[in-house]
Amino acid sequence: MSATSSFPPHKIIGVAVIWNDHEQILIDRRRPEGVMGGLWEFPGGKIEPGETIEECIQREIKEELGIVIAVGEHLITIDHTYTHLRVTLTVHQCRLITGVPQPLECDEICAF
Repeated sequence: MSATSSFPPHKIIGVAVIWNDHEQILIDRRRPEGVMGGLWEFPGGKIEPGETIEECIQREIKEELGIVIAVGEHLITIDHTYTHLRVTLTVHQCRLITGVPQPLECDEICAF
């Protein structure tokens, strides 16, 4: 093992707390066949090389839910280690700009 590799692997995740015009927050349920399948989460995903957290969140939400959002205030950063993965969750407050959320890369969505 080289000095630059780490175990468990580390991923930086951009997370969106998306508010709609009715002051509801959007969550999604992970597909049952995937890792942590069936669990509810705030949407988001892995940051790509050269991408800012804000760009990551906008891209992931467009890919996963088919909507355009404005990324706002940073709310919290959380580090967590699972047995198989270490994650850094960078959470931002976001607002729905255009589109109707669709479960493109998740099992279902819910606003509450």
